[in-house]
Amino acid sequence: MSSALCRPLPSSGLRSICDVSHPLSAEELLSPGPESEPEPEPAAGGGDQDQMLPNGTPVETSSPASSSSLLNRLQLDEELDGETKDLFVTVDDPKKHVSAMETYITYRVITKTTRNEFDLPEYTVRRRYQDFDWLRTKLEESQPTHLIPPLPEKFVVKGVVDRFSEDFVETRRKALDKFLKRIADHPVLSFNDHFNVFLTVKDLNPYKKQGLAFITKMGESVKYVTGGYKLRNRPVEFAAMGDYLDTFLQKLGTIDRIAQRIVKEQAEYLVELREYGPIYSSWSAIEEELNKPLIGVSNCVGSNCIALEDLSEDMSDDFLPVLREYVLYIESMKNVLRKRDQVQAEYEAKLETAAYKKDDKQGTPTSVEKCQDRVECFNADLKADWDRWQSNKRQDFRQLLMGMADKNIQYYEKCLAAWESVIPLLQEKPEVTSEGHS
Repeated sequence: MSSALCRPLPSSGLRSICDVSHPLSAEELLSPGPESEPEPEPAAGGGDQDQMLPNGTPVETSSPASSSSLLNRLQLDEELDGETKDLFVTVDDPKKHVSAMETYITYRVITKTTRNEFDLPEYTVRRRYQDFDWLRTKLEESQPTHLIPPLPEKFVVKGVVDRFSEDFVETRRKALDKFLKRIADHPVLSFNDHFNVFLTVKDLNPYKKQGLAFITKMGESVKYVTGGYKLRNRPVEFAAMGDYLDTFLQKLGTIDRIAQRIVKEQAEYLVELREYGPIYSSWSAIEEELNKPLIGVSNCVGSNCIALEDLSEDMSDDFLPVLREYVLYIESMKNVLRKRDQVQAEYEAKLETAAYKKDDKQGTPTSVEKCQDRVECFNADLKADWDRWQSNKRQDFRQLLMGMADKNIQYYEKCLAAWESVIPLLQEKPEVTSEGHS
């Protein structure tokens, strides 16, 4: 192979990504002019998230040594640059709709912004799950070099069978809210035209019917590029990413399985506790001298039940969903890595073909240069999104673990206080009547 044709392939490109149009983007196929994209920036801080735990628990607790007080001193966004936010999105107010054809849930999406790309400072629309799915599909097609945040599973959340139950709907609402917030915080995805349409247009149906043939074309464009060509050597940094994702997925899977077993065992333990406490109360009716201590123990067990319910609910509602979100995130990241490998394989195949058709009078073919640009764009965008994802992951899990520590401290404090309240009742000596003394 000629050295004139074998140009070095830097992993992050030779020029700024702002100066390179995305050869794989949907806009290039639709418009003749190149479109530059904003340079990815470090992740924004979590706003007010550092003021409370992810389970909604205020930072103030009765115990000065609790993790909530530690949370005040822990700067969860210390590694973030605190970029100014100009786009805020919220998902709330789920409503059930029943028609002759189907039953479904819609969510209110509120957008507040100061960006010039929006005609108004505030928008309110209603969206159903399939609308969010449409948005994610569009983002994957138009921004193939970027990591798209995952959506919650369509039918299975928390193992709830009834997708119209209050728990299911609320868990999904939280996940959809996080999905939009992650897109709104992204320096490239947040400027996507499809995202703008999703946030501002009342009726999405006309937009959903557009570009079906184009979608098929874009989907096929990524599949055919390798043409059976096997990637020679994935760059070390991207190979390390793949290895990390495999290990991280294994760890999350193990934690998730154990956590689900703990939740199940806690539920079974609660059933026993609910039967255990009333026994002491009924026993007190026939024990005059032990009446107060027995009632105290019964009340103590009841307090322990309430505390355990809160602890178990926190694990089900806050801890497990984060694990599942990151399992889906890993799959999304692996998908982007596969696309990057396919584009590199296309570049290597065309480079090799050009070497066999060497002509000293001609330089590197334009098609090969375009393929290298694609690889450079992919490398730069993927590395930027990887850094952003790692930063968000560290923040999310620090908040998650801090919340878990706080909830466990509160649980044991409540149990300790309940049992301590029984001790004075047990230390009281029964009053001895004069008749009994004689």
